[in-house]
Amino acid sequence: MSEETTEVPVGLRTVADLDLKPALEAMLMVVDEPATEEHLAKILERPRRQIADALRELADEYAVQGRGFELRFVAGGWRFYTRPEYAAAVERLVLDGQTARLTQAALETLAVVAYRQPVSRSRVSAVRGVNCDGVMRTLLQRGLVEEAGTEPETGAILYRTTNYFLERMGLRGLDELPELAPFLPEAEAIEAETQEGVPSFDPDAPDDGPGTSVSRGTDDVDDQTEL
Repeated sequence: MSEETTEVPVGLRTVADLDLKPALEAMLMVVDEPATEEHLAKILERPRRQIADALRELADEYAVQGRGFELRFVAGGWRFYTRPEYAAAVERLVLDGQTARLTQAALETLAVVAYRQPVSRSRVSAVRGVNCDGVMRTLLQRGLVEEAGTEPETGAILYRTTNYFLERMGLRGLDELPELAPFLPEAEAIEAETQEGVPSFDPDAPDDGPGTSVSRGTDDVDDQTEL
């Protein structure tokens, strides 16, 4: 007599018994930020190397198949992204004709923080030559920058970019930031030239507090568009 084998129902299978690649796909479909290999390995009760190999195989398979999405390693983890060549269709679906970009002022401020971090608001304002309190608040609210302690000499709050910034920019780390054009002046030179043109103010004082003596211009208005 031949021994009969019965398949264990899916609902009764343990996590370790699940097919690895489909399990990874199911998990990555619901993450709201890049998932690390260590975290995925812990959940699926598999060695990290096995997880890493499976993720790279999946990424290669999607590329060969020409799928509308791809699996990328960004900001220390893995996440699904739509392919750039289908951006027009995705933008039409998501934006429905609305602009979803940061203002020029916000992009300039974000660039200064990215290249000079950790940096205080007063130094960002000095480099740009205008008070940037408003756009800094916007970048904080969007989760693109965060507080990073205080400056020992002045006690001013320092700011740096976040993992969400890396994710939105498609970077694995800050070392992948593009190099500044060689013909641009050094940031210190810009800061020295613009410092005299920046009115005196306390960048870390509460909004409209007694330490704020700068009349607010267009750069200080909250940017209402999205990245």
